[in-house]
Amino acid sequence: MSTDSHRALIERFYQAFQRRDADAMAACYHPQARFEDAAFSLEGDECGDMWRMLCSRGKDLRVEYRDVKADADRGSAHWEAWYSFSATGRKVHNIIDAEFEFKDEKIFRHRDRFDFWRWSRQALGPPGLLLGWTPLLRNKVRAQARKGLDAFRAQRGQAGG
Repeated sequence: MSTDSHRALIERFYQAFQRRDADAMAACYHPQARFEDAAFSLEGDECGDMWRMLCSRGKDLRVEYRDVKADADRGSAHWEAWYSFSATGRKVHNIIDAEFEFKDEKIFRHRDRFDFWRWSRQALGPPGLLLGWTPLLRNKVRAQARKGLDAFRAQRGQAGG
């Protein structure tokens, strides 16, 4: 794929995200894709299912993206999301930098980086303020995220992780 094609793939991914079209987002991933951020570490179909879960829960979700860059092997983008965190109802404005690797004209590796402590203060309130910088809270959030995705996948009739 060319640089322009990879850039267009990233644009297509975020345009689908803006529409909350998680199926279109999932279609951008390679079957053996990997996704990682502070809350999730996923492989294969789990990547698309995470977006399906987040888009279905994000009734007030708003996404903006910019600075899309790509070459023959890698890409990046900056994106921001505004939403109410489903577990607490608290308003969140998350600021994320994404990195991509491509294979067979699809996203093969996707890593989102954001300030977990900033996110946890918004999403969790006082516990996030006090413990958001600790591995304890990060691990608890990861465990809850995994549990939530497994339950979502079970409802859809798919195997859990």
